Amino acid sequence: MLLCSALLIWGQARAEGGPQLNLERTVLTAGMNRLDVQLAQTPPQHQIGLMWRKDMPQNEGMLFVFAHASTQCFWMRNTLIPLTAAFLEDDGTIVNMADMKPQSDDSHCSTKPVRYVLEMNQGWFAKRQIRPGFKLGGAFFSKRPR
Repeated sequence: MLLCSALLIWGQARAEGGPQLNLERTVLTAGMNRLDVQLAQTPPQHQIGLMWRKDMPQNEGMLFVFAHASTQCFWMRNTLIPLTAAFLEDDGTIVNMADMKPQSDDSHCSTKPVRYVLEMNQGWFAKRQIRPGFKLGGAFFSKRPR
């Protein structure tokens, strides 16, 4: 319990210091589109996410990686840009999506247990007619256990 509290305090302190811009990256594909995404792989990285970012290039995003599949819920506290969250199966298939308003505490959840959530600028998926059932590609998903 003490470790959890320490991580939350560290995460809050880090979030107040500015955006996290130097996370490990991977390349994903959505049809002919190439995505350069940061990987949020630890609880502190999950907590900060895309907080404090004032903008994000169109073909960039953040992939949240969780140790185990569960119902994942996201909010937008301290997040300044509108985003869409795509909740993904282990093979990269989109389960459901949620448009999220900046600086909102509204909860947006996966409709079934997932281990991956991809956040992109709001409108990115819609502009490319990418919907639930679409499968994202990339070495990242092919390496993951099923």
